[in-house]
Amino acid sequence: MHKPFSQACENNKQPILTVLQLHLAGVHRVLEIGSGTGQHAVYFGANFPHLVWQTSDLTDNHAGINAWIDEAGLENVRRPLAFDVRSQPWPIDSTDAVFSANTAHIMSWPAVSAMVAGIGEVLVAGGVFCLYGPFNYGGKYTSDSNASFDRSLRMRDPESGIRDFEQVNALAHSAGLELIEDNPMPANNRTLVWRKLDKGGSTLRPLNGNLGDSIV
Repeated sequence: MHKPFSQACENNKQPILTVLQLHLAGVHRVLEIGSGTGQHAVYFGANFPHLVWQTSDLTDNHAGINAWIDEAGLENVRRPLAFDVRSQPWPIDSTDAVFSANTAHIMSWPAVSAMVAGIGEVLVAGGVFCLYGPFNYGGKYTSDSNASFDRSLRMRDPESGIRDFEQVNALAHSAGLELIEDNPMPANNRTLVWRKLDKGGSTLRPLNGNLGDSIV
C-alpha cells in the first residue's frame, strides 16, 4: 500500500532523537503509544538497534504503520498492537520506557488521564515516559501559532485541545512519575520526560541539580 506521510514527523524526528538518546541507552523495550503513520517507529528503531520498539495504535492506523515497517525491514521494530488507552487490560504488562508524540492534544481529557495512569502501571521502576507535543503553561499559550492550532483542534473535536503542562504533570505525579526534563523543541513544542519512582520514592538513578540535566 501507499505509505502515509506526516511532514511534522519528518521535521521533528531529529530533535526528538536528540532527547531520546539521553534516556534510552540502557533500555531494552519501548512502547510507543499512538504510532500514527509509523515514521517515528522506523526512524527511532534504526537509531536504537539495541532495543525493541513496540508500536501501537487504533486498528485503523495499522496498515500504514505496517507499510513503514515492511519497507524498513528492521528486526527490532514490532508490528502494532491494537491499543486504546481507555480499554482494560492494556495489551502489555510492563515496559522499560514509553514514548508518545502528538497524542495528548488529540485525545479527550479522560483519555489523557487514562493514558498517564496506565503508563504508571506498566512502566518499570526507573523507567522513563517521554511525551512530545505542544503544551500551555500557567493556562496560557506559548505562541500565537499554538493558540490558532488549539482553536482548529477544538473546532474539529471539542474534547481535544492543547493541554496545560501543570495538569498533565499532576496526572504523572499521581501515577508515581517524577518530572526530570522539560525540553524546548522547534515549532513551539516540548518533550517532557518523567521517570517512574520506586516504592521508596526514589527514581533509582541520580540526577544533577538542575532539571533537564539528568544522568542516565
